Order: sequence, then C-alpha cells, then structure tokens
Amino acid sequence: MEGLLAGLAGLKLGHVIMLAVGGALIWLAIRKEYEPALLLPIGFGAILANIPFSAAVMPGGVLELLGRAGISTELFPVLIFVAVGAMMDFSPLLQNPVLMVFGAAAQFGVFFTMLLAATAGFPLKEAAAIGVIGAADGPTSIYVASVFAPRLLGPISVAAYSYMSLVPIIQPPVIRFLTSRADRRIRMTYRREDVSRAALILFPIAVTVIAGLVAPISVPLIGMLMFGNLIRECGVLERLSRAAQEELAHLVTLLLGITIGSTMRAESFLTAQTLLILLMGLAAFVMDTAAGVVFAKLLNLFLRKKINPMVGAAGISAFPMSARVIARMALDEDPQNYILMHAAGANVAGQIGSIMAGGLILALVR
Repeated sequence: MEGLLAGLAGLKLGHVIMLAVGGALIWLAIRKEYEPALLLPIGFGAILANIPFSAAVMPGGVLELLGRAGISTELFPVLIFVAVGAMMDFSPLLQNPVLMVFGAAAQFGVFFTMLLAATAGFPLKEAAAIGVIGAADGPTSIYVASVFAPRLLGPISVAAYSYMSLVPIIQPPVIRFLTSRADRRIRMTYRREDVSRAALILFPIAVTVIAGLVAPISVPLIGMLMFGNLIRECGVLERLSRAAQEELAHLVTLLLGITIGSTMRAESFLTAQTLLILLMGLAAFVMDTAAGVVFAKLLNLFLRKKINPMVGAAGISAFPMSARVIARMALDEDPQNYILMHAAGANVAGQIGSIMAGGLILALVR
C-alpha cells in the first residue's frame, strides 16, 4: 500500500503547477488549435515528467531513452527537417530571388536576443541557444539548445513552438505599428512563370553545397532540409515524398513533442530563468518581424516598384503560417491585393535563413 501511495506522498506544489502547465498546453492545442501536433504531446510529456517517481523519466524509462536517442544525438530535429523540406515549394522564391534578402534581414532578432541574453548574465553558449528562439524555427532551436544548453532545452523548446503558434497574434500589431495604411495597401504584381524542373532539382543541391562551405556545422540541418525537398522535386520518389510529408512528419513530431515535454520537470522549469527565457523569446520574435518590415521600407527608398513592407515580416521561419497571416492582412486592407506568393517566397527564404543563422552561431560560438 505504501508503494502505491508513494507518488501521492511525493507530490509537491511545483509538481502541481507543472501538471497544470501541461494541462494548459493540451487545452491550447485542442481548444485553440495552437500547433496541436506539438503542444499536445509536449503538454502530456510534462504531465508524465511531473508525476512523482514516474518510471517514464527515470534512467532506463521510455522517455529517458527517447531523450538520449532522439534529442541528445540531434536525431529528431534532423528527421523533422527531412519532412519539412518535402513540404516546401521553392518556386515562389526562384521566381523572385530578391525575396531571399528578407530571409536574412528577419534573423536580426536572433543576434539581438543573443546579446540581450548574454547581457542578462547567461553564459555565451546558453545565450546563443536562447537567441535562436527568434529564428521562429522549432527544430533549429532544439538542435542548437541540445548542443549548447541541454539544461534549458525545455523552456527554449516551449518558447519556440508556443510563439510559432502565436504568429497570428504577435505579428499583426508589430506590422501595424511600423506601417501606414498606404504601406499595407501597396500592390505587387505577380507573373506566374513555370520554374524548370532542372532548377528545382539543382536548387537544393546548390544551397546545401554553398551553405556547407560557409558553415560546415550547418550541414546536418540544411542538408536534411534540402534532401527532403529534393525527394519532393525529383519526380521519381513520389511515394517517399508523401511518406516524408505525412508518416515521417507525424511520427517524429509526436516523439519529439513528448520527449521535450519530459524535460519540463518542476525543479528545472519553475525558475526565474525560465520566465526570462520566455520574455526574451517573445522579444526575439518581435524584433525579427520588425527587422523584416523596416528593411523592406528601406529598400523602397531605392526601388521604383515598391515592395509591400508586410512581405518583409514573412521572412521569419514560421512556414507557412506567417505567409498566410501577411496575405490575410493585405486582403483586409484591400480585397484586391494578393501578395500570398510574395509572402510565401519570403517565408521559405526565412526557413533557409534561420538554419544559416543557427549554423553560423554554432560555428562562431564554438
């Protein structure tokens, strides 16, 4: 009987709070549909980890084994990138390569927040991992955190994925603050031009080689993303492409989420540092959005054909949610203003930019 009641006897206030946090994440996933494929398993993983004496997270337990096999080895984030690459269409970007600059500009928040975290007293490597939250790219955040800040993996992962799910709430106020109604009503012409199959096949190969030469440590990330895209575009692996987009994506996402949740133990999660990380992660998202908008407005000073500044905000890596938010905002201002393809091009550029930012940080901070 004593053994059966051991869990109840070991229950502390911190465990109760984290059980409530896990429940809140599950509620957000189901009720609000905020990144349900990740927030639900993260929330349930947090519940499993905060049941006193839970065998699931003890040495040799199922979640401890998943953590060692999938997170410590960076396997899960890398596999996620194969799936993400198979979902991405680079045609809008190849039709308008100038959009690539927004994928770079919108990474400003990464380096700004890295300096902010270092100033706040975090060691440089941990500050770098916190900064990558601003990449708006969950797998990259997890990858860098697993290398530089394993003890902060829980709060960094939760911040990254929570803010990704809140893009429709975070981005619009920032964009409206930095733009006028006239800015938001700028129309951009879109001429649909078929991108050759050769270009679509060569693009992921070329990006992998170039990025690898610039930052070799980024090869696992950019390489797997582009490998997934090559599977999609080659035209001879349709079944594997579908499997990567569906079965692989769903399975690894579930395992990744519940494993991340298992790192959210009360003793390590309920700290002032966690709150600070969440606040700095929010600052990173805001700064990324602002940097993209401001950069687009600066470009417009020199361009005859103006760019809708909202497209710059799509340079963050929250694909494809950010592109949809920007397109919806344009239509709200002008029902005839269709900028979805431009926003999508900037959004996929942001995916590449976020990986390159993470790779550069890994290379420079080491």
